[in-house]
Amino acid sequence: MWAGRRCRVAGLSGSLERSIMDVLWEAPSPLRVRELLAKLNEDADKALAYNTVQTVAERLAQKGLLQRTQDGPAFRYAPTRAREEYAVELMLDALTESPDHGGILARFAESVPPEDVRHLLDALRRRTSDGQEA
Repeated sequence: MWAGRRCRVAGLSGSLERSIMDVLWEAPSPLRVRELLAKLNEDADKALAYNTVQTVAERLAQKGLLQRTQDGPAFRYAPTRAREEYAVELMLDALTESPDHGGILARFAESVPPEDVRHLLDALRRRTSDGQEA
């Protein structure tokens, strides 16, 4: 079932990468580094440097998590996929890497918070009612 899938999604390393992705996932349009820096510094205990944010944004672009487009002398950055798609790819990669898919899925289902169980059950019901395998 999982054997043919070998996609390896680049992971986020460090809190700044996660923060940059969070800001860009919430942004209605691509942001320049200066705009990204302003948003990041709104919630930061310590002000970040422009060059630091630019370097990390470039690293995320090299990982394939951000796309950059030229905007005058600067670039605008945007996520290459929605947060939900990224999370699903990470989960599928974790399943691909393990020989115990059933055990991982069972452990995941057991660890889902009670308020989210209904969402998981609804998704499984939709999948089976659409004629897909369960």
